[in-house]
This record gives sequence, C-alpha cells and structure tokens, in this order.
Amino acid sequence: MSVPRLRHPFRAAILGAIALLLTAASSRTTDPGRLEGFVKDNGGAPIANAQVFVVGTAHSALTDARGHYLIAGVTPGSVDLRAAFVGYRPVLVRGVRVVGGQTTRQDFALEASVVEVSALEVTAEKPLVPRDQVTSRAVIVGGANESQGSASRDRRNDAGRTPISSQPLGTNGFVGPTTAQPCCYRQVSPPPVNHGFNTEEYSHIRENGFRPVASAPLSTFSIDVDKASYANVRRFLTQGSLPPGDAVRLEEMINYFTYDLPEPRGEHPFSITTEVGATPWAPQHRLVRIGIQGKRLRGERMPPSNLVFLIDVSGSMNEPNKLPLVKRSLRMLVDQLDERDHVSIVVYAGRAGLALPCTPGTERTRILNAIDNLEAGGSTAGGAGIQLAYRIARENFVAEGNNRVILATDGDFNVGASSEGELVRLIEQERRSGVFLTVLGFGTGNYADARMESLADKGNGNYFYIDNLMEGRKVFVEELQGTLFTIAKDVKIQVEFNPAEVASYRLVGYENRALRDEDFNNDSIDAGELGAGHTVTALYEIIPVGVRGDVSVPGVDPLRYQRPAARPDAPRGELLTVKLRYQRPEGSASRLIDAPVRDVERRDQRLSDDFGFAAAVAEFGMLLRNSEFKGTSSGASVLEMARAHRGEDRDGYRAEFIQLVRAWQTLSGNRTESVGVVE
Repeated sequence: MSVPRLRHPFRAAILGAIALLLTAASSRTTDPGRLEGFVKDNGGAPIANAQVFVVGTAHSALTDARGHYLIAGVTPGSVDLRAAFVGYRPVLVRGVRVVGGQTTRQDFALEASVVEVSALEVTAEKPLVPRDQVTSRAVIVGGANESQGSASRDRRNDAGRTPISSQPLGTNGFVGPTTAQPCCYRQVSPPPVNHGFNTEEYSHIRENGFRPVASAPLSTFSIDVDKASYANVRRFLTQGSLPPGDAVRLEEMINYFTYDLPEPRGEHPFSITTEVGATPWAPQHRLVRIGIQGKRLRGERMPPSNLVFLIDVSGSMNEPNKLPLVKRSLRMLVDQLDERDHVSIVVYAGRAGLALPCTPGTERTRILNAIDNLEAGGSTAGGAGIQLAYRIARENFVAEGNNRVILATDGDFNVGASSEGELVRLIEQERRSGVFLTVLGFGTGNYADARMESLADKGNGNYFYIDNLMEGRKVFVEELQGTLFTIAKDVKIQVEFNPAEVASYRLVGYENRALRDEDFNNDSIDAGELGAGHTVTALYEIIPVGVRGDVSVPGVDPLRYQRPAARPDAPRGELLTVKLRYQRPEGSASRLIDAPVRDVERRDQRLSDDFGFAAAVAEFGMLLRNSEFKGTSSGASVLEMARAHRGEDRDGYRAEFIQLVRAWQTLSGNRTESVGVVE
C-alpha cells in the first residue's frame, strides 16, 4: 500500500518548521556565552578586586567582596582565561570551553607571591588555663568602668589586696594592675556588632579654585604622603557603590602610586623634579608637576626602631575586615624586624592595657603569640590607650632611632577623651617627645575617616586605609621604610608665580593642607613628614597670560590704583619658582631649597609616563567628586591617558587602577567607549 504524498501546503509548513528549529539551534551555538566563578587564595579566602579577563579580547571583570566574577558577551569557542591580583602569582587557564547561550564555571586559586609568616602554635611563657582562671594579664591605666560589678573588682585590684591567681576577669577581660610581665592577652568576645546603618565620617572638602596671580602670587601648603583615600575609594568601587565625594582626596589618590624620580644628591635628603605639559581636561591650560623623591635607606643604614602598636580591640572591631585583618597584617610585619628593633603592644577597649611589653624583634614567637591572642569586646577608651602607648614609647625611647606609635582602629572612640579636639590636643602634646604616629584605618559602617586623618596630621605621622590583606602587605612589607623612617619633618612648599606668564592657577587637591603664606617661614608651624623612599607629587593647573580659561576665575573688579605688574627683569619663560622648607627629624630649624620652573612648549612634547599617569588619576578623582573643574573629563579620556602612560607597572597597581575606572564607568553609566583590551 503506497503512502499518499502530502499535499503541497502541508509539506511546505512542515519543512518551514524544521528549518526554524534548525535555525534556532544554530543561533544558540553562536549566541554569546558567559563566564563566571570565584577567585580565592590557597586557604579558600575570597580575593576581592582581582582581575579576570579573556586573553586577547576586551572581555574582563573585577571580583566582588565574595571573590565572584561574571564576564558576559563572550564569543563561543575555546578561550584562555587569566586571573591576577597584586601580591599573588597570576594563573592562566587555557582552553576554557565557552558554549553559546550558556554559562561556563571556572574558579581560580591564587598563590601569594611573597611567603607570609607561617602560623605558629601559641606557646605562652605560662600555660594557658580556662578564662575564669587566666593568670596572664594586661596592665590597667584608667578608663571608665562598664558596670558596678567591674568597678568593685577594679577597686580591689587597685588596692592590690586580691591574689593575682584568683582575680576574676573584668568586663573586657582585663585584670591587674601588676608588676609581673604579661605573657599573653585574652578578652571575652561578644557577638559580632551589626551597626545596621552607615555612620562613616568624612570632612567636607571645598575644592581649590583658580586664584589670580595679580592679587595672590603665592601658594603655600604642607606636603601629604597619606594614601588612605585611594584604598578607601577602591573599597567602595569593588563593593559595587560610588564613594562619597568628600571621601575623595585628590592628593592621596595621586600619591598612592610610586613614581620614578631621581635619587637625591648632596646635602638634602630628597630631590625635586618639575615637568610642564598640556592639561588633559583643559587643553589650553598648562599642567605643572612638582615631584619630591625621598632618599632610600639601605638595610645596613636603617636606624633601630621602637614600635608601639596601639590596637583597638573594642566591640566595633569584631568584624572580619577589622581586628582579624589587623592581626594578619601585623604578622607580615614581624618577619621584617631584626635585633635592632623592639615591639610593644597596647590594647584598648573599656580600658587600656599592655598586651606585650617591649620585646626584641628577634623574639618572633612571643610577638606572634601576643598578636594571635587579641580578641574584640567592649567599648572604646581611645584616649587612655593613646596615653599609655606614648608612655611606653617614651620609656623605651631610642636616641637617633625611629620611635613610633602605630594605631590600628576604625576610629570609633566613645569612652574617655573622645572628642576630636581633645584627642588632637593630646597628640600635639605627645609629639614633642620625638615619638611619631602612624594611623591605620580598618573597616566599614562606622569608619571615622575625618578623625583618623586629623590625628595622623597632628602626630607628625601618616595615615593609611587597609581594605584587604594585600594593602596590609603593601604598607608593612613593600613600603616599610617609608612608613616607619622619617627623613624630614615639617615639609612645606611655597610656589611663587610669574605674572608675566601666568594669569591664574589652581592647586589640584591638598585642600586640608593649605597654609598661610607667612607660615612658610615660621618654624613653629607644623607640616607634613617625608619618609625614606617616599615620593610626593603635586599638580598645578595654570592659565597662561593671554589665554581665556573656560573655567571662571573668581576675583574682584579691576583695581584702579593697584595694578601689579611683573618686574621688568622677570625672566621670560619662567612660570614659577618652587621653594621648599624642611627640618631634620631631630631638629627645630628649617632649611630652604628653591628652584625656578620654565615652560618650553613644543608640538612634539609628550608627557612622561609618570606625569601622564598622575594626570589620569587626578582626572579620575575629579570625576568621582563631580568637580566643577573637571572640564572635558570622561571615563574614556581617563582610560586613554592611563593606558598610554601605564609604564612598566612592576607591581600591577596601575593595571588595577584601570580596572577601577572601568568599574566606575559601569556604576555611574559614564561609558562612552568600548572597554578595550586588557593587557
């Protein structure tokens, strides 16, 4: 029996359906695919802000706080996938299969490129016993009591009538005082703090505007080597949010990066380098770069150190990115110490206590034990802790050495001397002893940036924000010398502009470092400190005479009688003269350096890589702040400048900056170009 042929209309419909199915299947194989996964270290901890990209293409992504990444729009086929992060060895996975319309999972485990101090088993000088029978103790110095029960115990302790072996723990785990040397430290740890809302504090920044040279020929400011703002901005962007405008301090953004400047020669401990070029965001303007390079100390010339770590162990520090990160960061520093160095650890919560007496740097096990035993709990007696830390530093003062208190905190002081004014006065008084201060900021939510920056400035010190372990490594390992060893203090810069060449000028950043012109010659006025090997960069945007700036220059009406003009003998081509004053770390009288800056404009002139990259960072900072002076700035122009002047980038920090700009583009919607290929 023969099968009847289908009538033409039905056959056409069936064949059409089959064709559609085949077309759909074919299109699925050519649809873009997605790649996702996690980047973690060998211990399984997530790595935030790691770079993951498809080699040879424009596809890339940054990991979030969980270490997760997602790359969409990948052409199907076999690709090579690379993951990298500063301080870790990059991992390349070849032949990852991308299927159209599907998600391919690829995880990475990165290995640290620098061996961290291995974990040690706690072996205290005396055996550890249950908490209700702890015999090791921290010395008490004042502070408010948290309960009537703890107050009665404190009165017994102060009278010295209760046997040490039977003393119960106070509210925060402290017992004492005692003349015995403590061997370790424990605290009762409460549940983690959940703030539930953001109370971060930032000082308002009123941007520097253009100043007419005719009425304001001098610009005076203190140098700044703080780097906290950049790391804090990175924290916001990698966690998927835009930073507050006042969290963006342009000078700290620029000075986060190192620049290749010549070593100083002669009697002064630093060199001064200047460069002039076109302003990227305002091409008719000129941009002046002033670079300072501090003398690098070699190992055999490093002075001995007397370091007192002041650790906030209050309840607000009981979060993964606070006290645990403090401890892991400090462990990396321990391996950098030698027999010339001594370390003490002071802790504060409801009270301040001595967790580790002055100990030689060679006794690493003892120092590591003290670090490992730190636990969080209680309120925050910051003032009492600072007083005790400075007292310990003075008692162990090293002549012609480095004497420094290193404060690690989220800045949440709420017991004792807690107002910013009180703490600043306390720090100002203590700095006269020759003990300098470094402030390390940690955490989110209740982070007190304004307070910590103020303390560091007044304490002849510097200020860092540590958002992850690699930043801790950068501060304590890579930049150890500059962090700890001051080669010049009270460093001030004064620039005099030539009215024959410059109509007006604007200092980029340094708003909270401004000084009165008469302060430059006053040696009693405090200013910034320069550490060994540190670089400092300052940028001036200037409007040449005869150029009408596209940014308004505020001023007064033209003067009828007072119309200052350039001196007849003013050298043509000289834009300005840079003057710098500084004091030796142990001195009180300043020394003066000055140098003129000329502008030789050429059509073939190209900014150096360092100058161009610093300009890109400044432009990005203005975009983050939505500055009224950003001119033609855009995410596209920042990326173009940063890529063109990335340079050697041995540590990968400039590549990380490029990724942050792209993250900002996504968050802000300021994406005016294709993302480009990540090298």
